[in-house]
Amino acid sequence: MRARRLAPAIRLWGLVLFAALLLAGGLRAEPPPAAVLREIAPTGRLRAAINYGNAMLASRNQAGELSGISVDIARELGARLGLPVDLVPYDTAGKVTAAAGHDAWDIAFLAVDQVRAGEISFTAPYLLIEGTYAVPEASSLRTVDDIDREGAQVAVGRGSAYDHFLTKKLKLASIRRAPTSEDAVKLFVEQKLDAVAGVRQPLEVFARDNPAFRVIPGRFMAIEQALGVPKGRDRALRYLVGFIEDLKASGFVAEALAHYRQTEAVVAPPSPAP
Repeated sequence: MRARRLAPAIRLWGLVLFAALLLAGGLRAEPPPAAVLREIAPTGRLRAAINYGNAMLASRNQAGELSGISVDIARELGARLGLPVDLVPYDTAGKVTAAAGHDAWDIAFLAVDQVRAGEISFTAPYLLIEGTYAVPEASSLRTVDDIDREGAQVAVGRGSAYDHFLTKKLKLASIRRAPTSEDAVKLFVEQKLDAVAGVRQPLEVFARDNPAFRVIPGRFMAIEQALGVPKGRDRALRYLVGFIEDLKASGFVAEALAHYRQTEAVVAPPSPAP
């Protein structure tokens, strides 16, 4: 009789323990159905496009090894799916986007952008990153709105999310494009341009190492970093939407930010249920 009374409590504690282990990573959810798995990774290997041009999300050492938040997320997804992960490196976001229709990758880590959305389907964002400007220390430009003036020249990385944004936003200033975000900083310095646009964290590192320049306070946009798949993989997208929400809710993204000491990005808020 006592055993029957204890049974519900034992089952309850079992469920609590299972949930705790799942959130802690001690147990993993079951992989998706085979049809969804085939759509996520048609080759049987998860090919993850990694843009190491965005130093906040990924970096590449001299040996060619990739590390960073997007790499960790890709490997976590591979572990949950029970698939080997192939990291496909790119040095710009524009090159990742250009490869979307050529069966070069299965998932990609990119800023959400209307132009890219023509080729790529995105989950809700997992990170928010500020886009701002660096200017010469002696510049009269003090605010984000000051940049858009007649004759001003702004360096950007070609194909970046802020390139697309500023192309539409800037009405008076002109844009000078460089192959990568790093090259945009070099162009800004060498050509003595008025400003360079980019992600706040790398620009602050640049300004700290080069006192002749400073970063403008405020931001011209909040860049939403999300997980993307080539258009047409709707079942894969539905699974990945839930995957990203779980990473945000479980603390995985916050822990990755802390591990890589990324203080300029924040975890994106939960996405409303569809």
